[in-house]
Amino acid sequence: MPSQNYSTTFVVDQTPEEAFAAITNVRGWWSGEIEGRTDELGAEFTYRYQDVHYSKQRITELVPGQKVVWHVLDAYLNFTEDPDEWLGTDVTFEVTRRGDHTEVSFSHVGLVPEFECFDKCCDAWGFYINSSLRNLITTGQGAPNPKEDRVGP
Repeated sequence: MPSQNYSTTFVVDQTPEEAFAAITNVRGWWSGEIEGRTDELGAEFTYRYQDVHYSKQRITELVPGQKVVWHVLDAYLNFTEDPDEWLGTDVTFEVTRRGDHTEVSFSHVGLVPEFECFDKCCDAWGFYINSSLRNLITTGQGAPNPKEDRVGP
């Protein structure tokens, strides 16, 4: 049986362009310190949350209103035996118009159940995507720092 990457999807009333703008406003929905551009093809940015998580991403695909892909160039998770489990994985966002609604699909390609961080990372991604990002799209206000003891992404 093949490994299953983490993915989730939600639907909002906003336009694909509004959803896309929120996705590329990473500081508006993801906690931690983010350095670098998050809205330009080829740009690289880093994410750091205390000494728990560090990652460096390159934006390898960016189609306005439709798709964004980040390739993880470097990674460190302090709560796993193999701290660079994310290295070489891809974080993807796809935005699709569905009638009067917009569907946002997220997948962390390479984040699989065999990874030690899978459960914690899936819980964290679930919050950041389905709550914080969704709120940023629907209300203009994300919630990137709901609790200080969050681990994972």
